[in-house]
Amino acid sequence: MTSLDDIRDSFEFFDDWEDKYRFLLDLGRELPAMSDELKTDDNIVRGCQSQVWLHSQTETTGDSATKKLVFDIDSDAHIVRGLIAIVLAALNERTPREILDTDIEALFAELDLLSHLSATRGNGLRAMVGRVREVAAQTETQSG
Repeated sequence: MTSLDDIRDSFEFFDDWEDKYRFLLDLGRELPAMSDELKTDDNIVRGCQSQVWLHSQTETTGDSATKKLVFDIDSDAHIVRGLIAIVLAALNERTPREILDTDIEALFAELDLLSHLSATRGNGLRAMVGRVREVAAQTETQSG
């Protein structure tokens, strides 16, 4: 998967939004597909224009008791899969506290994402991030 630094560098490198859009589509193509068994009604992210599924699990890292959240997110729309790749680069395999402390809106502003997405696409992106943050908050509460 593409790192957040690589995504930032690519967005900075491209001059026009069409190139950035193509890059988003490429990111989406690289995203591993979610297994059909996880594409359930319980895993659907509400508020998205396209179908988006989000599954999470916790992993304990190494010999410590630090729990990290691992997300599996997929969509039936290519551009949304690219947006998912950005969300995963920023938030996947992080502790619940790291996820909750991440200013994802600042990242979106840095990449100038929301001004180039339709209102419904932007709302869907926020719904997806909201669901990730909800899982992180629930996991932190259960762990604390």
